[in-house]
Amino acid sequence: MLFVLKMKSLFSPILSTFPSHLSKTTPFSTSFQLSQTLLCKSPSLQNPNFLPMKPVMASLNSSTSSTSVEGPGSLIEASRLSSGEIHVIVGPMFAGKTTALLRRINSESINGRNVAIIKSNKDTRYGLDSIVTHDGEKLPCWSLPDLSSFRQKFGADAYEKLDVIGIDEAQFFEDLYDFCSKAADHDGKTVIVAGLDGDYLRRSFGSVLDIIPLADSVTKLTARCELCGKRAFFTLRKTEETQTELIGGGDVYMPVCRQHYVNGQAVIEAARIVLESRKVQCDSYLEAAPVI
Repeated sequence: MLFVLKMKSLFSPILSTFPSHLSKTTPFSTSFQLSQTLLCKSPSLQNPNFLPMKPVMASLNSSTSSTSVEGPGSLIEASRLSSGEIHVIVGPMFAGKTTALLRRINSESINGRNVAIIKSNKDTRYGLDSIVTHDGEKLPCWSLPDLSSFRQKFGADAYEKLDVIGIDEAQFFEDLYDFCSKAADHDGKTVIVAGLDGDYLRRSFGSVLDIIPLADSVTKLTARCELCGKRAFFTLRKTEETQTELIGGGDVYMPVCRQHYVNGQAVIEAARIVLESRKVQCDSYLEAAPVI
């Protein structure tokens, strides 16, 4: 009994130093409350346009990170590098790619971001200074032969303030990959690309498919088959021209489903054979005709 009393007296000073009004879980709950207080004061929750710097903060908080950030200027530059995005919109003709692009650009502009739109100067169907949908929706744009000249023509200072760049008819730009990579990875821009993923023979068109590995998102739109009304994934060329780049509207192309694409190509090929045989017969007749 005496031994038990002595042991109790040894532990009692230690227990008496722990405040009676605190529970064992208090340090955790206090830490949680503090973190909640800091989060409530975070500008990312107060300002909906604030872009969180997740990659930067992760590298700063990690003890194993090899990234070196020195000074406030370097921190700002690092945050800009982590904010770029690439979004790709593809589909056949008449699928609403340009409409989707303009809708996204309008949304970004309403949210207070600086935007600009580029299109190829090869497309002159609706003028050079505007991007126009098949439904008549219009926005001013920069019409350029290539994307590499955009920064110079737009102005270096204006480019630095630019947040979002829209690119329409992207299949016509040969330097699409290099431009998107630099704009998003190094300049911190959000790039929204709209273009054909395939030509009239269902082959890769331009460099649109090349930037998919760079993209944050890819949206594949469909049109309505003009022959049966089903979903159309492909573009059928109505004319006999065989060059890949042939700019035109409903007079040259129509969206079709898989069945009518295959059938349509068969009909076009049969018509081509008939026309060629008639041409051969006509040439033979002209050669055999007597000269008077």
